[in-house]
Amino acid sequence: MKVIGRSQVVRERNIGRQTLIIVGAVAVLIVALGAGILVGPVNLTVRGVTLELLNALPFVDVDSGLTARQQVILWDIRMPRVALGALVGATLAIAGAAYQGVFRNPLADPYLLGVSSGAGLGATLAIAVGGVMGMVGVPVAAFLGGLAAVAAAYALGQTVGGARSEVVIILAGVAVAAFANAAQTFFLQLHDDSLRQVYSWLLGRLSTDGWSDVVSVLPYVVICAVVIVLYRRTLDVMAVGDVEAASLGIQPARVRLILVAIATLGTAAVVSVSGLIGFVGIVVPHAVRIIVGPGHRLLLPLSLLVGASFLVVADVVARTVMAPAELPIGVVTAAIGAPFFLLVLRRSRAST
Repeated sequence: MKVIGRSQVVRERNIGRQTLIIVGAVAVLIVALGAGILVGPVNLTVRGVTLELLNALPFVDVDSGLTARQQVILWDIRMPRVALGALVGATLAIAGAAYQGVFRNPLADPYLLGVSSGAGLGATLAIAVGGVMGMVGVPVAAFLGGLAAVAAAYALGQTVGGARSEVVIILAGVAVAAFANAAQTFFLQLHDDSLRQVYSWLLGRLSTDGWSDVVSVLPYVVICAVVIVLYRRTLDVMAVGDVEAASLGIQPARVRLILVAIATLGTAAVVSVSGLIGFVGIVVPHAVRIIVGPGHRLLLPLSLLVGASFLVVADVVARTVMAPAELPIGVVTAAIGAPFFLLVLRRSRAST
């Protein structure tokens, strides 16, 4: 009875701690969203923004005190940008956690199998070369390029090793990424007048034209997050290895294909409208893992919340540190992520 009582107390303490962590992550996200909305060259007060948001609710009619210009800035510029930043950060973070889980590699991220290289090639073709890719637009071209690169990596992995080994798939992704980067460099040399525009996209940006980008990526983000979270227990089982997971009724190759496909779909969707924003998929899952441990039941939803907060705050830094000029958000995430990447390498080496 005493043993049962002690185990129950420990379980209740763990539940209480997990609940506190989730509540804290939600609070941090709310603060980050508030900072993203309020910080900018045009002053918006907390009271004015709060009343304006309340006024948007059904059956509520209050005067926020914001001018017509301030209302346009709030609803058509800052809120879409903050919402897009949250969606992009959340998707990259949870996709990174999924990649690290299925490949059992702490250095895996959403760009592992060539998503970034394929998306960059697609965007380059749309911007510099034009033609059919130019007609479909940069976001669609980047989306198709990212998906095509991962599909090619998986097909190459199957021809070599039947997709039985995650190492084979990763190496295939490296080969595809190298080819896409070479092709991108070739086309840039032929059309060097487009270098500035291409590199502006490659460094990442969250500028929006209203809510269209948010609406276009939202379905992909929701599908990606829901499917990955549904596989949280399966990822815990796969952590012990393919042979052991198969003995427990899991089909590792099938699960890996599903999760890589869905994580790639979400990543390609957000990258198509934000450009290439690196390190989020490495930094956020590791930071969360340090706090809550390796279990995916808590790691995945927290990565979603923390990833959204991280990119919104990074965007605030990007548009204020050199105001009135704007720093590419990819530069900010790289400045934070590169030292963290070195820390991960040291931790990985120390654990081997």
